[in-house]
Amino acid sequence: MRVKQIWTGNAYRNFNYLIACEETGEALAIDPLDHVKCLQAAKAEGWTITQILNTHEHHDHTGGNEAVVRATGAKILAHRNASGKIAGMSRGLSAGDTVKVGKTVELEALDTPGHTMCHVCLKSHTDRPALFSGDTLFNAGAGNCHNGGDPGELFKTFSQQLARLPPATLVYPGHDYIENNLRFTLNREPDNKSAEQMLGQLAGQDPSRAYVSTLDVEMQVNTFFRLTSPTVIAKLREQFPDLPDRPDPRTVFIKLRELRNGW
Repeated sequence: MRVKQIWTGNAYRNFNYLIACEETGEALAIDPLDHVKCLQAAKAEGWTITQILNTHEHHDHTGGNEAVVRATGAKILAHRNASGKIAGMSRGLSAGDTVKVGKTVELEALDTPGHTMCHVCLKSHTDRPALFSGDTLFNAGAGNCHNGGDPGELFKTFSQQLARLPPATLVYPGHDYIENNLRFTLNREPDNKSAEQMLGQLAGQDPSRAYVSTLDVEMQVNTFFRLTSPTVIAKLREQFPDLPDRPDPRTVFIKLRELRNGW
């Protein structure tokens, strides 16, 4: 499996992706908003885009579909309930469905509601798994729930699905928000040395050569995985004095998401 991360350089800081079969040169484009860069990248590699995967229905992830389909004839895949929200869908995906690219690449669809209720992530069936997480999981952060989402569902996705993935899983998010997310982690957990060190290393990084984290790293620096940290809970109580002495992880997650909305 070959993975090409494409930095759009737009105001929304989107990443687009190409996943290719080395044997056949067939490629899957994930959220190809910048269709020009995606098509140019595929041409430079000698790949043919045959499928598009939209992680969810927001325009900054679907806006390049029409141009890529027009140029390549690619089929559009997305969550099974997104057919009324994403034009031209050819295949609706449910949890556990397999997406094949060429002869050698298999990806598993995860039904990951929260950012929206029609969101999918893709997990690779490779020796070292990779997660293409759209707007569910970011480096050191979690997606917002402003436009059709639900923070309680996002918590379930984090706790019941993402947290159970192998620690070595590579994380390929839909946007580059790592610096601001690390600053939020340190605002919530000032004694998090791992986040402090990472911020020192990655502040001002060139997103065209972006750092790729792992789930194990996220467990150390992503406050949305650190729901039982005494520091996180103590700092949270400063904003929410009525927080119970031992708040459950769901409550902590939702309060953190509320604070991040205004960060």
